[in-house]
Amino acid sequence: MTTNPLRPALFAALAVAFLAAAGCSQNNEVAAADPGHASGEHGSSSSAGLPDGRIAAGEALANKKGEATGQSCVDCHGAEGNAPIDATYPKLGGQYGDYIAHALQNYRGGERVHMLMSPQAASLSDQDISDLAAYFGSRTTQLHDLAGQ
Repeated sequence: MTTNPLRPALFAALAVAFLAAAGCSQNNEVAAADPGHASGEHGSSSSAGLPDGRIAAGEALANKKGEATGQSCVDCHGAEGNAPIDATYPKLGGQYGDYIAHALQNYRGGERVHMLMSPQAASLSDQDISDLAAYFGSRTTQLHDLAGQ
């Protein structure tokens, strides 16, 4: 019997993908009971290396017009981040706080480029990013995983 030399590598890659997906799946009951859970709020550590996020401060910032574009977060991403004005804009409500924080840090640092988001994020402080991540992470999610849940 001949063994395909790619089979062990394929198995390893699938195992890593499965474990990564399992580690990223959000427990919506935990998120609902503790809205700051995914954002690093309430003393849990943020993988983005940011200070604790403050939901109320994030809400105020999400509604504040940015100097760079004259737009607020909710102008483009909709109320509570769940009603984008364009189908290509992501829903932010209920998104993992760390994901939002990393994305904003990357827009601010130039590692991720978008004609509206890059200038909008350029002036955000670490605390601003953490607050926005806490706010949007605490909103009711309309996101679905690959299984449609």
